[in-house]
Amino acid sequence: MNNNKTVLITGASSGFGYEFSKIFAQNGYDLILVARSEDKLKALAGKLTKAHGISALVKPKDLFVANAPQELYDELKDENIQVDILINNAGFGNYGKFAENNLQDELNLVQLNVATVTHMTRLFVADMVARRSGKILNVASLAAFSPGPYLATYCASKAYVLFLTEAVAEEVSSFGVQVMALCPGVSATGFQATAKNEHSLIGGNVKALTMPAEEIVEIAYADFMADKVVCIPGTSNRVGNVLMRFIPRTLIRKGGKKLMYTKELGQK
Repeated sequence: MNNNKTVLITGASSGFGYEFSKIFAQNGYDLILVARSEDKLKALAGKLTKAHGISALVKPKDLFVANAPQELYDELKDENIQVDILINNAGFGNYGKFAENNLQDELNLVQLNVATVTHMTRLFVADMVARRSGKILNVASLAAFSPGPYLATYCASKAYVLFLTEAVAEEVSSFGVQVMALCPGVSATGFQATAKNEHSLIGGNVKALTMPAEEIVEIAYADFMADKVVCIPGTSNRVGNVLMRFIPRTLIRKGGKKLMYTKELGQK
C-alpha cells in the first residue's frame, strides 16, 4: 500500500460494492476488496489498479462465517494495514412467508446483515476512535423504516443496521469519526433475483421507482464525504419516507403486504 488512504469494502464483487470500489478508486483511494469470489475480486482489482494507479488488495472471505470479521481484522493488523474507511456493504434478502422460509436461510441473513455488520463496525471503529479519524458506511435500506411482510427478516435486519449506525454515529462524532447509513430504495443491483422477489410489484423493478446502482453510489459518496449520518438517495424516496411518518402503521403493514405479494406465495 502507498500513502493513499485505504478503504475496505465488503461484498465488493457486485452491486453497490462494485460501484463503491470504482468510485473510491477514481478518487485516489487504495482498496481492500472483500467477498467470497476470489476470481471476481482479482479481475476488479486488476481493472482498477490499471485505470487509476491505486493499490488493491484482494481478501476472499466468507462473511457468513461468524469468525470471518475477526480473521480479516487480524490479518490486516499483521500486515500493518490501516483501514481509514470501512464500507459494510455485504448483505442479502430472503423473500417468502416467514413461517415457511428455510430456517437456515433466515439465520444466515441475520448472521450476514446483522452480526457481521456489528462485528466489523465494532472492530474497526475502536481503532478509528483511538486515532481520532475514520469513516464507516453501513448499507441499510429504505426498508429499514417500515415492516416488510414477505421480507420480514430482511427489513428487520436493515432497521437494526440503521439504528445501530445512527447510535454509533452520535457516540463517536466528538472523536473525529463519522458513521453513515445508506438507505436506498428499489435499485438495479440484482438484489431482487437473489431475494427471489422479482415478480412482486415492488420487486419487479418498477421503472419510476428504480435507481441504477451507480447513481445511488454517486449520491452516497457525496453525502458520505459531506459527513451526513443518513443518506436516502432519490427525491421520491425521501419524500415518500417523510410521508410515511403520517400514515398509521396498520396501513403501512397492509400496504407493504400488497406490494410484496405474488401469486407464487399462494394464499395471503
